[in-house]
Amino acid sequence: MLNSQKGKLKLRIKLKCLTAAAALGMALTAVSPTTSAFAKSEEKPKIEIGIVPDAQYCDCDVNGVRFYRNSLDKLMEAAKTFNQEDVDFTVQTGDLIDRDLPSFSTVLPFYNMIEGPKYHVLGNHDFPVTSDKVVDILDMPNQYYDIKYKNWRFVFLDTNDLSLYANPVGSEKYQQAQTMYNTLNNNNEINAQTWNGGVSDEQLTWLRGVLKKAAQTNEKVVVFSHMPVYPANEHNVWNDDAVMAELEAAGNVVAYINGHNHAGNYGVKNGIHYVNLKGMVDTADTNSYSILRIYKDRLEIDGFGRETDRILTIQ
Repeated sequence: MLNSQKGKLKLRIKLKCLTAAAALGMALTAVSPTTSAFAKSEEKPKIEIGIVPDAQYCDCDVNGVRFYRNSLDKLMEAAKTFNQEDVDFTVQTGDLIDRDLPSFSTVLPFYNMIEGPKYHVLGNHDFPVTSDKVVDILDMPNQYYDIKYKNWRFVFLDTNDLSLYANPVGSEKYQQAQTMYNTLNNNNEINAQTWNGGVSDEQLTWLRGVLKKAAQTNEKVVVFSHMPVYPANEHNVWNDDAVMAELEAAGNVVAYINGHNHAGNYGVKNGIHYVNLKGMVDTADTNSYSILRIYKDRLEIDGFGRETDRILTIQ
């Protein structure tokens, strides 16, 4: 049984010999109604977004605090919540799987129990094959992309663009990643980790153009990513300063939301909220996911399980 830390959901389902569809049918009758930690208000949000961070599923034994198989139950709980709330769309912020290719075929039916549009961000654990193949498996439009919804712009970055795991060995991007990593490592930077990655100049140029066009049409922006850029942390994007420079120069970015660091983190800098969501895979029976509600003057993160509730003022 999954016990949500805030008592929002109680799920009594065993997955033995059940298909994903049958499991969902049981979930619909076994889960109690959800409740919000925020005070009841007549004000309705402009947009509601479900967010799934670091499910990191694999059919693997427990490793430390990571309970890989339990993510299937946790995804069903999140699906129930999002469907009850009738969110406008859902984002998973990367690391849907932990390591092996067959995990995609197991976990995707559970993620797809969530109704409505769903968007993926690539995480560093999502690459048993190269980027182009993962993009196809997840039916993504590209490694990085953007959408418009109700006069808001949502940007989905690929922080594995330059990395030592997402690109073929010897490719141009692999070589660029090796150079970037070696520079950081020689300077003893805390984010000089091989499980991090960088954002290419090509992607930064694309980001600049998207943010500029959004500003011209008075669109506020939320950026989704896998790796953090602020505050300083060993999990940060290799060229975090370059990414932040683009976000700050635009003047219309409200929040940058990511996973990767399963402990979670938060900071605000030059009017931008940087929110690192806690990993779903961690702990045996406590979930971690959230609903982002967008209002005229603020964003509210309604955290479930381990995730923290936050109110982010639009500055």
